[in-house]
Amino acid sequence: MTGSFCTFQQCFIQAEILREYGAELIPIMSEHAASFNTRFGTGSDNVKRLRDICGKDVITTITDAEPIGPKDLTDIMVVAPCTSNTAAKLASSITDTSVTMAVKSHLRRGKPVVLAAASNDSLMGSAKNLGELFNRKNYYFVPMVQDDWIKKPASLVAEFSMLPQAIEAALNGVQLRPIIYHSSVT
Repeated sequence: MTGSFCTFQQCFIQAEILREYGAELIPIMSEHAASFNTRFGTGSDNVKRLRDICGKDVITTITDAEPIGPKDLTDIMVVAPCTSNTAAKLASSITDTSVTMAVKSHLRRGKPVVLAAASNDSLMGSAKNLGELFNRKNYYFVPMVQDDWIKKPASLVAEFSMLPQAIEAALNGVQLRPIIYHSSVT
């Protein structure tokens, strides 16, 4: 999990669903996601909730995330939510958070990474980073929607309810389509 705090509730729900399906989850939060207190909850409450869902301590440091690849701990890596900041770092191979280290460590074994984007500027300055990751081997996206295309025309957010489908597809080497769509206009 990275710092799109307004999407945490949706991510927690999807983590619960994945656990119900029998998935074993290794919880990882960026340092900011784990420590910032926002109107969407406190860092400590969010860490506790994720720990309770997963039944494991939450990884929040680069050093604790590094062994993921060498120890072959994961079949797939999911970054939900994935901020534009994190996507930019992944596109540039920058490893300066627990999440970017976890992804880098996981990718060393050539396994899939699923990104659930959530950003108000995905279709502006951050679009180039998403484009870079669209073209990289082993990166897959949860289909995205413009969540408020009138008030926030550059915003994209993953359709979090599609996360289980996106994971299954990525494990089979398939990107779900359409990747970006508009919600119904009423």
